[in-house]
Amino acid sequence: MTLTIHRMNFPLSEADARTLRAGDQLIIDGEIIVTAGLPTHQRLIGCLDGVEPLPMSLQGQSLFHLGSYSQEKETGPGAGQGSLELLYINPTTSTRFNPVMPRLITELQLHAVGGKGGLDEHSVEAMRKAGCVYLSFLGGGATLHTRAVREVLEVGWSDMLMHYRLVRLRVEGLGPVTVAIDAHGNSNYADAQANARSRIDSIMRNLDKGREHFLSSKKAMNTSNCPPCMTCTEPVQEASRGK
Repeated sequence: MTLTIHRMNFPLSEADARTLRAGDQLIIDGEIIVTAGLPTHQRLIGCLDGVEPLPMSLQGQSLFHLGSYSQEKETGPGAGQGSLELLYINPTTSTRFNPVMPRLITELQLHAVGGKGGLDEHSVEAMRKAGCVYLSFLGGGATLHTRAVREVLEVGWSDMLMHYRLVRLRVEGLGPVTVAIDAHGNSNYADAQANARSRIDSIMRNLDKGREHFLSSKKAMNTSNCPPCMTCTEPVQEASRGK
């Protein structure tokens, strides 16, 4: 199997998203938006419902489930204005956001989302319609991911906890990340689950055979006239000492 690696500018366009296939790898240059907060996603739904305006332009953007550790700038440009010095980014589990992602993808026309763990079939269908891909980031790869961050461009909702805020970043050489769900409805996660389901009966049979072999071997050992060894005599010796 040939590994296809792309390098693309972000935010990803619909046209570029539709050229990608599940299993491809991608290196990211340009602008991305990150957050790790479920409250953030719920607040975004409120924005779509007219509760408040969006804190930044999100239409046609690339939104990733990346947690970040940041601190307020105390000196230098932007100090005292709620600007952030980002110290690291790392992916969080996307399945937590399954209930809201189909609507966000559809109404904001997102063309790239991502994190780790994938999204469910409702999101996959929304992605197919919008021309959106899901990018899988290396879990625990904070050092690799953070090295690609060049600049914090914008911070939304500074009234929220640091890792819940929406942060727009400029990155260079972020990745490689894997196209785990493409814009044509193909999902590496769904394929892996289907493969596991197809093998479950065989796996269970092999486990049963292994258990039967272990029990028969143990029974044979207990009935044999083998000379005493530490395994057999140690409990007796311990019991004798207890007396």
